[in-house]
Amino acid sequence: MGQAIAVAPKSLRAVDAGVTAGFSGIGLASQNPDLTGHGSRIDLLYGYRLSRGGEVMSSRSFRHVPISRRGVLKKSALATAALALAGAPLRVRAAGLLKPVSMTLDWLYEGSNVGFVVAHEKGFYREAGLDVTVTAGKGSASTAQLVASKATQIGFSDGFVAANGLAKGMAIKTIGSIFRRGPAAIIALADSSIKTPKDLEGKTVAITAGSAVFLQWPAFVKGAGIDATKIQIVNIDPAGLAPALINGKVDAIGGYVASYVPSIEIRGRKEAQILWFADNGVTVVGNGMIVHQDLLKSDPDLLRAFVPASIKGFLYGRQYPDEAVAAVQKYDPTADPAIIKSEFELSWKTWVSPHTKGKPLGWEAEADWESTIQVLKQYGGVTAPLETSQLYTNEFVPTDAEYVPPQEG
Repeated sequence: MGQAIAVAPKSLRAVDAGVTAGFSGIGLASQNPDLTGHGSRIDLLYGYRLSRGGEVMSSRSFRHVPISRRGVLKKSALATAALALAGAPLRVRAAGLLKPVSMTLDWLYEGSNVGFVVAHEKGFYREAGLDVTVTAGKGSASTAQLVASKATQIGFSDGFVAANGLAKGMAIKTIGSIFRRGPAAIIALADSSIKTPKDLEGKTVAITAGSAVFLQWPAFVKGAGIDATKIQIVNIDPAGLAPALINGKVDAIGGYVASYVPSIEIRGRKEAQILWFADNGVTVVGNGMIVHQDLLKSDPDLLRAFVPASIKGFLYGRQYPDEAVAAVQKYDPTADPAIIKSEFELSWKTWVSPHTKGKPLGWEAEADWESTIQVLKQYGGVTAPLETSQLYTNEFVPTDAEYVPPQEG
């Protein structure tokens, strides 16, 4: 029997994420028969209740009644069927027994966010009683807006971006961080003269205006102790950053490592030099699972099921990377497996921050969020009062040792 598929395929990616995510939490699988098991049937399991008047029947409850041989055979068959159903493993639940959940990624299906797709493919969500629809996103800011407007129930968004959105009035909160160490960096070519941040002076660096990296750039400059007046910053669209570096139009680019280095090294055949913001005094929280604050109150059980299953997906994918790559390719057949794997492996370097060592994946440190607030207020133009308690909660993060990730990237 085919497994119900609830992840939006590539053909649906052009549809606006707010629509694809579903209305009122209804997943795509329940709306589109083409997405449920590739046309497979869904068995409805019926219970056979041996009771009378709402009570379980005891031996004293029976009374002698005349029955025929045909009646005996009929009742025996029914009882046998009931026992078979009761004892059979629930390989496929009826759609109504799974709680529909809409979830939007930060970007397209790729290596860095593959844990959610793995959780779906390995049945971790179904085991938790959830029918999760995972939709591709259009950036952390867009995903945060979808969650804030309740167009999607759960999102995967950059913590710095989510905190900035909260400061602007979005009623959102992070319920488990995956990238607990900042994912941003200045990226140059290894064969260039740029080996340290100081070498950026006198060079041209491309950063997308308004991006999280752009907002964090002044903090990097201060932490690295370099002179920003000696560095020319140019604005280039995200899609043009890697080509500009490979073709020598700029000396370096600013971006998330897992998003750019794989393409530079695999497609561009150029080795990259990485200057991590996190190694130069910039402590900010990266991507995590975000929800509307109303959902925290209305359905905490949903989140208690979703968060551990998602974390299990990331950890399983790290243990079996080939399966993780295959999961992405299932929903994006054009994706390069080498790039997917590189994206995933580079993202591991962001899973553990100095303050989250030895803690389960998803667990967030108050010190990291305090620093995130400081960067936002000092360089991000945030003036509204922010408290760490507004930004995150560890309530739904599992505490078992099996959820602690490898400590080295």
